[in-house]
Amino acid sequence: MSECSRFGYEDCKATADWLLTQTDVRPLVGIVCGSGLGGLADMLKDQVFFNYIPSESSLTGLCFCLAVHGHAGRLVFGTLKGRPCVCMQGRFHLYEGYPIQKITLPIRIFKMLGVETVMVTNAAGGLNQDFKVGDIMIIKDHINMPGFAGNNPLAGPNDERFGVRFPCMSDAYDRELRQLAMDVGQELGYGDFLKEGVYCVLGGPSFETIAECRILHRLGADAVGMSTAHEVIIARHCGMRVFALSLITNQAVMDYESEMKANHEEVLQTGKQRAEQLERLVSTMVTRIEHNNNYA
Repeated sequence: MSECSRFGYEDCKATADWLLTQTDVRPLVGIVCGSGLGGLADMLKDQVFFNYIPSESSLTGLCFCLAVHGHAGRLVFGTLKGRPCVCMQGRFHLYEGYPIQKITLPIRIFKMLGVETVMVTNAAGGLNQDFKVGDIMIIKDHINMPGFAGNNPLAGPNDERFGVRFPCMSDAYDRELRQLAMDVGQELGYGDFLKEGVYCVLGGPSFETIAECRILHRLGADAVGMSTAHEVIIARHCGMRVFALSLITNQAVMDYESEMKANHEEVLQTGKQRAEQLERLVSTMVTRIEHNNNYA
């Protein structure tokens, strides 16, 4: 099939079933790695991976052409400190031109693989003036700006096999997992740069104007980026628990006299500098999440 245009229940199931024939790993945790944060997937032991880009051995459901610098473009199975996991080493974005239902397709495949907990990471610009570059923000809520215009991954006919027509989002980011992250962060000595806040998603790929940053901050957003919320909506629709965090890789410009300019290289450089600590936080959390989705 030359073009991957399907993302219904049967196609998701066929993809998941095929993947399960290719690996002995039965993942309970699914991790989405944001810009510059692909090292989380590299931590997996006994890896089996599948490239997103089409090849003779590629699977139909993940037939994407990924061209974003900082995103490797692989689905990686393995164990993280003994726990079975699957990682998206790179994700898809609205600004790449894909329909939003296709962008979130891998999350539904996660569900059919047996994943119970989804952990989502991203690089984001800091709107909260108390945040510094290099801070890690645990996401407690989001503002879905594309959704305000009707661009929601659940738009269209609802398949009850995935989830209910009108899923609740007031509890999208699991409270116990957020507390676990705070506890682990304190144990690891990350208290100085571990924050909590609200993430706002925009379509991209242009960075935000000063006026846009100002209004988003007034709306209650602490950080802004171009991903995550769509994936979280689908994960919750499918009944999975969600934990998400943002690495603050640049400070959003909100002063017309400022000479600062947001750029993608800064995003990647900050990710590289903070990667080891972020990986330690997530990997430690994975060891604390029990199979019944309680933590020790």
